[in-house]
Amino acid sequence: MTDSKRIIFIGAGAVGSYLGGWLDHTGHDVTIIDPWAEQVEKIRSDGLYVEGPHEPFTAHPKMFHLHENELVARQVKFDIGFVAVKAYDTRWAAHFIDPFVKPDGYVVSSQNCWTDPAIAEAVGVERAVGLVMSSISVAMWEAGKVERPGDTRRRDHGHDVFRAGEHDGSETARIRELVELLDPIDAGRTTTNLWGERWAKLSQNSMGNPVVAVSDMGMSDLNKQARGRELQIRLASECAQVGLALGYKVEKFGGMDPQMWADSNRGDVYEELDGVLAEKAGGANWRPSMGQDVVKGRPTEIEQMNGYVAERAAEAGVEAPVNRSMADAIRAVDAGTLKPGIENIDMVLSRAGF
Repeated sequence: MTDSKRIIFIGAGAVGSYLGGWLDHTGHDVTIIDPWAEQVEKIRSDGLYVEGPHEPFTAHPKMFHLHENELVARQVKFDIGFVAVKAYDTRWAAHFIDPFVKPDGYVVSSQNCWTDPAIAEAVGVERAVGLVMSSISVAMWEAGKVERPGDTRRRDHGHDVFRAGEHDGSETARIRELVELLDPIDAGRTTTNLWGERWAKLSQNSMGNPVVAVSDMGMSDLNKQARGRELQIRLASECAQVGLALGYKVEKFGGMDPQMWADSNRGDVYEELDGVLAEKAGGANWRPSMGQDVVKGRPTEIEQMNGYVAERAAEAGVEAPVNRSMADAIRAVDAGTLKPGIENIDMVLSRAGF
């Protein structure tokens, strides 16, 4: 059992609340800072209710409003800091949390997208640790309650959710410690391939999140639609091609090797991938993070997902028309000029030439 740690989070959204709630529940001294006033006050008064493929519980982390940072600054410094904000808020959040963490502590990116370089720039690469979270979905629809779907943990299916890695690919005591800290939540492992893991997660997010967001459909319903599956496959194919062209050792995503996604222009490969997605039509009709953001009227991470893939595609000399079309559509949703609906699936594909 890892000794009790003093841990601070910037961000009390779904991920920050789920991880922070669990770490508090397992005996660590957890502080969470967030700008959502209702969230801070609700947890202060009633605690944080955590529900998922485990016994539900109520955690009681220390909560602070963003403007109360001076109160936090007067406390003993923390062993570990977690950045758990949206990718577009990474830079300021990393700068914000850095002074609260001990000189020999470290700052963890517990986020989607390609946030690690921004955190390293803010806190120093020697203090930055990457945490890729694979095949875990959490949601927060109301203040003080965070939920995770399913009846079983991913470890029960042989899957490692948490992959902790150093930027230089080294194997260190602190990433082993991080995996051990998170073990009560679900299975994890250290990785010497942080960038390959991160690109795989970026690809997984980019093939699913925006399709749910633009169509106003859950994942199960989406996989019942042939064109819905096609859009996911074509997005994934471009993502895989770009990552491989950039020289990353891209890990599996969506249950398949990246080369399989990259080769989806071959008829036999496409049919196999289509069958894999069709089999998921009976699963949970869950809305991943971007789908939740659109329902809540929040800005999406489209620039850091498909927009970023399209940007890196140009650098790698790879065509990415579907990711560009997808990014344009979500920008319109964000701007309020496009209403989410199933008809947008055909629009995105047709504008990309399919």
